[in-house]
Amino acid sequence: MPPDGDTGHVAIILFTLLMGGLIGIVYRNGGAFGIADRLSVLASNQRRGQIATSGLGFAIFFSTYANSLVIGNTMRPVTDRLKISREKLAYIVDSTAAPLATIAVISTWIGFQLGLIETSVGSTSFDEGSHSIFLQSILYNFYPIWALIFVLAVGATGRDFAPMLKAERRASREGKVLRDGADVDANAGEDGGDLQMKEDAPRRAFNAVIPIGVLVGTVAVGLYVTGTGETLRDIIGSAQTGKVLLWAGLLGVLAAVILSVGQRILSLKETMDAWYGGLKSVLFVMIILTLAWALGAVAEDLKTANYLVSILGDTLPPAVLPAILFVIAAAVSFAVGTSWGTMGILMPLAVPLVWTVLQNNDMANPDNFYIMYATIGTVLAGSVWGDHCSPISDTTIISSVAAGSDHIDHVRTQIPYALVVGVAALLLGLIPAGFGISPWIMLPIGAAVLVGVLFVFGEKVEDGSGGGEEQKDRAQEEAPAETASS
Repeated sequence: MPPDGDTGHVAIILFTLLMGGLIGIVYRNGGAFGIADRLSVLASNQRRGQIATSGLGFAIFFSTYANSLVIGNTMRPVTDRLKISREKLAYIVDSTAAPLATIAVISTWIGFQLGLIETSVGSTSFDEGSHSIFLQSILYNFYPIWALIFVLAVGATGRDFAPMLKAERRASREGKVLRDGADVDANAGEDGGDLQMKEDAPRRAFNAVIPIGVLVGTVAVGLYVTGTGETLRDIIGSAQTGKVLLWAGLLGVLAAVILSVGQRILSLKETMDAWYGGLKSVLFVMIILTLAWALGAVAEDLKTANYLVSILGDTLPPAVLPAILFVIAAAVSFAVGTSWGTMGILMPLAVPLVWTVLQNNDMANPDNFYIMYATIGTVLAGSVWGDHCSPISDTTIISSVAAGSDHIDHVRTQIPYALVVGVAALLLGLIPAGFGISPWIMLPIGAAVLVGVLFVFGEKVEDGSGGGEEQKDRAQEEAPAETASS
């Protein structure tokens, strides 16, 4: 089992800070941009440009901020040349940031989410490790999974609808990647704050791939070595998650330092400055997590979950709780503009509530644990949906700025797509899952329905980029020379 009490909390805090520092180094040494360069040369027409941009989002899965800043800055000149609207670029950036980070087994979010799960489950008699619970809940994160599939489908089919269709036709037909009168800072997206690449750093992809690979590999090996049991689920559930994450963070940072200093890309002082800059980028997460732990302790002492059960326990069947919690999480996140804050508020209340309702209905047994996994997954997914649509969300704002898009135009064109995926997550995912239908069945069905929506309601946007081998040659010529040398 994960370490209890303050020891477990400290391990999660240290891992998140180390993860932030690692992002700072691979951003500063050019490794993250090296990954971007590898993919950007594939963008030879509008369809490939959108797929390459989405693929880059999948490649930089480890940080929402790094994801948005790298993709926006790197792909904006490429998508402009291909006559892809800035609204579409902002949508792709936004849709491959938070949705991917919330289900990634390694990201700047994982420590935060594991900390919430550990604290929330700790106030119940539900005996399973936080990492195992998180892995089980991923399948019930219908909105993030389908949002990622939908953004790929939009690019692959070349179809759009609602305001995005108008924006794409404007860009393709008139060559206007921004609407007339759009409010955009001339230097939008160029300033990454503490996350900046060194001016003369070579853009070598392996400087990011190797440290992240060390991190992921250490987590996989560490969970297996420190866990016990006959099945993989038992091994992961009993593993010393806090210790494993701490070692993984340390080794990942060490690999990034060795690569940066060993190649003389950064001096030791510059490397430490980059690490500190990345660390500062996740301090807000630590503040929210600490407050969430405090909120959980207060809610436990005040018996808040018991009070909610006394009001709702006899009126709500357990099967509908995941769907209801998705709507609540989405509404709260949209109103406050933060997925982390929403998770911190709801998770300590939702988990004890659902567990007690299961107990009251004689369903607190392994055959019904899927409702608990769905509850945790739906709080995470609903928080991301609201954050995705909210005009005051930090990730939405960063996506607009990094893509050089008018912020309101980005929100206006993205909301219809998010609504379609959100309704699908509710009707085709959480409600069936609450009644025991396997997510393995509903995930492909929901994905097929969403692609069908594109073909029924979407219209093809004519490619005004020119396409062909000439565009591919131009893209390769414009790629930084360092890409070839790496």
